[in-house]
Amino acid sequence: MLFTALQDPDPVLIFEHALLLNVEGDIAADPQPVDIDYAAVRREGTDVSLITYGGSLMKTMQAAAKLAEDGVSAEVIDLRTLRPLDDATIVASVAKTHRAVIVDEGWKSGGLSAEIMARILEQAFYELDAPPARVCGAEVPVPYAKHLEDAAIPQVAGIVAAARNLVK
Repeated sequence: MLFTALQDPDPVLIFEHALLLNVEGDIAADPQPVDIDYAAVRREGTDVSLITYGGSLMKTMQAAAKLAEDGVSAEVIDLRTLRPLDDATIVASVAKTHRAVIVDEGWKSGGLSAEIMARILEQAFYELDAPPARVCGAEVPVPYAKHLEDAAIPQVAGIVAAARNLVK
């Protein structure tokens, strides 16, 4: 995404998640531009849509793998770009799974998860078999101590619990 952002003639704001700085992965020798205007379906699923972005993506992918062990097929949507939001991908996923869990490290009050939930309710209300759920950060400043930080931001167990609650 950085390669694409650098090629864009318009201003692009890039937010790096501090917890992702030490994550290792493969980088293409010849980077190809990705379409940052659209969300990416990182894992196909049929039972519940897990919608997230940034630092929560890896935890959400782990949660989807744990759910799969229990026979729950979770689709993972990586928003990639937050403005504009890719409503079409979100709504298509919810129309397929009929359930949604939004995972956001931000606070529930006035956060991005509230906006995503509002758009799902406005555009896909009749597709839902259960109310959308949110797994968000605790409404406190993010603490420095690791054990307190883990308690303040969404974790795999919380994502799994929220998804299981919708599909039971």
